Amino acid sequence: MLITPLAFLLTLGVLIVVHEYGHYRVARWAGVKVLRFSIGFGRVLWRRSSADGVEFTISLLPLGGYVRMLDSREGPVAEAEAAQAFDRQPLRRRVAIVAAGPVANLVLAVALYAGASWWGTWEAVPVLASPPADSLAAQAGIQAGERVQSYSVGEAGWQPVRSLTDVRRAVTQGVLEGQPVALELSDRDGGHRRVAQLPLQNLAGTELDAQLIRRIGVGSAYSEPVLGEVQPGGPAARAGLQAGDRVLVIDGRTVVDAQFLREQIRLAGARESTVMQWQIERGGQRRTLAVQPRQVDEKGTGPIGRIDAYVGQPPATVLVRLGPVEGLQQGLQQTWDTAWTSLRMLGRMVVGQASLRQLSGPLTIADYAGQSIQLGLAYYLGFLAMISVSLGVLNLLPLPMLDGGHLLYYVFEGVTGRPVPDQWQAWLQRGGAIVLLLLMSIALSNDVARLLGL
Repeated sequence: MLITPLAFLLTLGVLIVVHEYGHYRVARWAGVKVLRFSIGFGRVLWRRSSADGVEFTISLLPLGGYVRMLDSREGPVAEAEAAQAFDRQPLRRRVAIVAAGPVANLVLAVALYAGASWWGTWEAVPVLASPPADSLAAQAGIQAGERVQSYSVGEAGWQPVRSLTDVRRAVTQGVLEGQPVALELSDRDGGHRRVAQLPLQNLAGTELDAQLIRRIGVGSAYSEPVLGEVQPGGPAARAGLQAGDRVLVIDGRTVVDAQFLREQIRLAGARESTVMQWQIERGGQRRTLAVQPRQVDEKGTGPIGRIDAYVGQPPATVLVRLGPVEGLQQGLQQTWDTAWTSLRMLGRMVVGQASLRQLSGPLTIADYAGQSIQLGLAYYLGFLAMISVSLGVLNLLPLPMLDGGHLLYYVFEGVTGRPVPDQWQAWLQRGGAIVLLLLMSIALSNDVARLLGL
């Protein structure tokens, strides 16, 4: 489909333009002469010059961009233009010009998150599915159909819950910060309130993946135990099951929701040749059917069961739309949370507490861009904001060749009163290039592994 590459190019184009425009705008403000504003690298495909001599170009490789400024280190500078050279500027101005790119990405993220909040998104209502039997949620007594009214992470105060997304965000924050999470629960009508504690501080340092989310047991939306599409020739079809069947009992156990039904099917598949006795309701009449799930191997969990039918109805949703002030506050908070989470994850990768498989490259970004733009404008804005934060944080890392590396040079200059020696910069640039190439290789290999299901 063309939508995925087009969404990817749109994403890159917006983020690169904003990043480089940050450098460009502050450079012009500081009185530095800009020679070229380029989107992409390599052979120039399109160019146009402004009245004041700035050359705007689009180049062949769209994986970045640059703003070229007058600089005596890169070529001779006429005496009349010396005051406009980047390297002749006071330290504070050079710092401002270099930092402006990442800052522009972070400001863009705030605006995008706020825009998504103002536009509004349809999200699952915060009614919980039944947790797996061995999960922390089950140990806390959480049951299917309970509604989350508010949450608290660590010692922080209670926060109201608008949708299931808020609950998932609280759980993620608790794991990453090593803090317990408390959930205020009620029945679906808002009565019989109680508090359930999730000791997520015991999971600090654990990789936040699908297995950990399952171990926690919170995050899935409640869904009625009704079958959807049944694939021809599969276990469900052979047993006589049909779309619209409501499952009431399995092997003598009452089916409380679709999550419980899926869990029983998974467990039955762990034992080969297991035949389950299902009691269903169809057209107002009850029937008993024998269902034998097929066994499949799932990476990381071993054999599980499948019946080749869609289990459950789409969960109930609510439109979450914020006002101007609240939306802007949400944008600021989400940008901060995403930036902090990214930094923590990078730090854990460096010390070996998190897998390098968490790194994503252009193929994964392209895939998510295509998916999000098909879901709607608000979802795409949220995705674009997340990538913009990641780009801003990445560029602030103290690696040569990145903006953060140049800022580190300026810290050295500010402390010692002299710039980093050219020979040191050359060595550091080579080392930084090697590190970046290694990270890009790992990210790309992770992309390929995900596409191949490895």
